[in-house]
Amino acid sequence: MNSDLNQDSGGAGLVVGLDAGGTRTRAVLAAAADGRSLGEGAAGPGNALTVPVPQLTEHLTEAVAAAVPESARGRVVAVAGGFAGATAASPDEPGHVNARAALADALRRLGIVTPSPVICSDIEAAFASAPGAPADGLALVAGTGAVAMRITDRRATTTVDGDGWLLGDDGSGFWIGRAAVRAALRMADGRGPETVLADAVGRALGLPGDVLPYDDWTRARREAYRMHLLPAVMAEPPIRLARFAPLVAEAARDKDAVAEAILDEAADRLAETVRALNPQESERIVATGGLLGPEGPLTTPLTSRLHTLGLTLDWVADGCRGAVALARLSYGGRSR
Repeated sequence: MNSDLNQDSGGAGLVVGLDAGGTRTRAVLAAAADGRSLGEGAAGPGNALTVPVPQLTEHLTEAVAAAVPESARGRVVAVAGGFAGATAASPDEPGHVNARAALADALRRLGIVTPSPVICSDIEAAFASAPGAPADGLALVAGTGAVAMRITDRRATTTVDGDGWLLGDDGSGFWIGRAAVRAALRMADGRGPETVLADAVGRALGLPGDVLPYDDWTRARREAYRMHLLPAVMAEPPIRLARFAPLVAEAARDKDAVAEAILDEAADRLAETVRALNPQESERIVATGGLLGPEGPLTTPLTSRLHTLGLTLDWVADGCRGAVALARLSYGGRSR
């Protein structure tokens, strides 16, 4: 049990905030009075559209159980969850229905009795994670995927992109990783310029050393490179291409021209996504995702592009703080 919770007064109310994303589910236990974090738990994926409800229920149960000691479960007064695949604005859509059912079952199993939990998207929760738990503005996610939303009264009212690896997610980690592999193939077959990405991608895929680029990269070895690379890429789910995005960031830091061009275009694509929301000058834009964090490879180029629109990025790590804020608001407490 968290030591802060040990020291907390026995009758004080508690809230639970959940950030259920595509790779993991996080739960945070906090004081209802001031939002102070008192415990955390984590479990598997929480996408309400792609994770079957029984499995989603298990993940939610595991995360909340780790965050909330059994002795404190009777003190929980409100719960809010931000789920990938769900949205606050559409309670009848499958993702929202699945999230609500799974969370209700998980809380029931743990003996946590509260009014109806708040269900929203992980992006709506991330937006509320910004200082002051804002209710209106713009949200941008740039991680494995990419999507921008206009948030009004804490609900997404307009969505741009987020269309998945096949149809969209322009400027995302997947988009960047795919561009890296394309650049490697173009160098190998003679259509594109030299780039260290050919070597980096080949090594990441475990290609034989004698087919990798070096000073005497003959046509025969280039063909062998292609013959090994293509099956290695096709053997994995397409979304796995996102794992090559860090290779592009590293190559760009070393001034590889092809890698720099990929990141520049990715920043252009994200800026285009934001512009489609018709932002007003000085309007708040909250960003999350690894590409836009303090060390994110797109933070500087995108910040520069958005500056021309009068916008400044306000980065948050995830939706946990926002989910806690939404739980506190639903209980009637102050958001911060």
